[in-house]
Amino acid sequence: MANQDYVKYMTQRIVKYMDTPKDKRKKQREDKSEETVTYSNKWFGILPFAFRLFFQRKK
Repeated sequence: MANQDYVKYMTQRIVKYMDTPKDKRKKQREDKSEETVTYSNKWFGILPFAFRLFFQRKK
């Protein structure tokens, strides 16, 4: 049953992708690339963020 669900999900995603206009897909990619990513969170997960919050609250 899980394989059929996965195939159905992937088919829906592909059809949705193909139905969106090309300019809208391009804009979505540009918007996604413009998002700023904190590299400490990207490389080490949420722990640096948690430590930073903990020490800022102490002050």
